[in-house]
Amino acid sequence: MQKKLIAVCLINFLIAALMGLALRYIFVQPLGINFRYLTHAHSHVAMLGWVYLMLYLLIVHYFIPEKKPIYNRLFWVTQFAVVGMMVSFPFTGYAAISITFSCLHIFCSYYFVRLVWKNHQVSSPPIRMLLKSSLVFMLLSTIGVWCLGPAVAILGQASAFYQIAIQFFLHFQFNGWFMLAVLAVFLHQFPIDGSALFKRFFNTLIAATILTFALPVSWFLFHPLWLLVNAIGVVLQLFSGYYFLQLLKPHWTTFWSGISTLTKALYGLALISFILKIVLQTASIIPLVAQMAHQYRNFVIGFIHLMMLGVISGFLFAFLLQKYPKTNTNKSLSFGIYTFILGFVSTEILLILQGIYYFFGWGMLPQYYLILLLCSIFLPLGILFFILNLRNYDTKTLKTT
Repeated sequence: MQKKLIAVCLINFLIAALMGLALRYIFVQPLGINFRYLTHAHSHVAMLGWVYLMLYLLIVHYFIPEKKPIYNRLFWVTQFAVVGMMVSFPFTGYAAISITFSCLHIFCSYYFVRLVWKNHQVSSPPIRMLLKSSLVFMLLSTIGVWCLGPAVAILGQASAFYQIAIQFFLHFQFNGWFMLAVLAVFLHQFPIDGSALFKRFFNTLIAATILTFALPVSWFLFHPLWLLVNAIGVVLQLFSGYYFLQLLKPHWTTFWSGISTLTKALYGLALISFILKIVLQTASIIPLVAQMAHQYRNFVIGFIHLMMLGVISGFLFAFLLQKYPKTNTNKSLSFGIYTFILGFVSTEILLILQGIYYFFGWGMLPQYYLILLLCSIFLPLGILFFILNLRNYDTKTLKTT
């Protein structure tokens, strides 16, 4: 895995974080920037420039033994699409140029799926199942994107069709493609076989991923049946979480004792956030909670950031840091990691607390937007220090096993 490619992914993440900081600043002091356009840029760069491309590198590194030049070329074409979205969305929103770059990224992802499907070599059947399923969910999620044009043309942006198409893309990107790909990379470190326990974990996870899409559908096309389907999905997700822990249990002590304190902090962040994700989705069985999740934007943003920053980015940072030689962990790197975690935890607490205030009609927390802005500074600051320490990253230590 080339250091410069890792740097590109991290710089994308830093830019996305700075865009997020600007979005928070607008509530304190107007900037004369279109908030909605900048939000589109922030989300696209974070998802497609950071998570997608980092998973791209990890999948090629661990699961593609023959590193053909096409993977490097495809990476740079995909990054070109990310840069196009980065510079066009803040000024045009969804317009011809930004949509062109978005489509380019999708076509690159299709080609990536074809390459991985053809060239992957994974000896473990469970890991192969997770990897292939993640790619299927990636393809599936893009159906939502292709539905946006017809939805706008026929029914308009305010229609349920349009909103559900967006939720379809987001749900199967986060809970399908991103989550399963992260689990494939994580679990490949463990001697997990195709036991009955793994099959129960896999089957309940896949079923839960599909069925829990009923919750966002219920926000725009309400019917009690959607809540029932979602309830079945979150119960299955509880089972999958239990089976996941059982899979790790026999190997956890050995794994945990072999990683550094900083890596433990990041894996701890990812795993705790993963458990919180399951708990929060389980709470959506209660109709009032399901309604709150949609009605109050703070809860929506809080949940997205829980997935994006806590679960997925926590795992991705841990994967990178796990391969640092222990002698290279220093105070600067520690500062960056703990600063990022502080920014994530503090902003999550503020978002949820303000959502609770809204729900009970208590108004605004004192100086809420200013405090949220100050806490948000920790996120890009932590990413920046991680990038600055990339010079200590010895790519030779990145083993394929």
